[in-house]
Amino acid sequence: MNYQEAKEKFISTWGSLGSLWGINKAMAQIQALLFISTKPLSMEDIMEELKISRGNTSMNLRQLMDWGIVTKEIIPGERKEFFSTEKDVQELARVVAKERSRREIKPVIKVLKEVSSIKDDGSKQTKELIKQTKALHELTDTMDVMINKVVNQNQNWLTKSLLKLFK
Repeated sequence: MNYQEAKEKFISTWGSLGSLWGINKAMAQIQALLFISTKPLSMEDIMEELKISRGNTSMNLRQLMDWGIVTKEIIPGERKEFFSTEKDVQELARVVAKERSRREIKPVIKVLKEVSSIKDDGSKQTKELIKQTKALHELTDTMDVMINKVVNQNQNWLTKSLLKLFK
């Protein structure tokens, strides 16, 4: 396999995996391209490389910047905007985990807390709803606290801890 084939395979595979970490295929492909690029890329570079429209590129770059995964770069003497992504895999995982917690887990925790706090009217159904949603709330909240503790730790500590866990 040559460089171009390997690059296309990586970008395609990363794009397919994007849904596992909460982003769409085009967003993941843009991030993958920036991840393996040796220099910041312009919107035109990204459009040409991935064969996607300006609107699609612009919208997905904006979302990646909202996630904190992609940043704009200023290149002296250039009028175009350039973009780059976090190159440290562990830091990238930390950013994604934090953002997924904010976007997905925290809203679920809020709903579970609200539902489990309804007034108990004494019926079996209400008691069961309160019991089960309270248990889910406690579990989800505990998992979120654990995830946040792990992602907020020093990167070296995280790697060493995970390696010890799997030995």
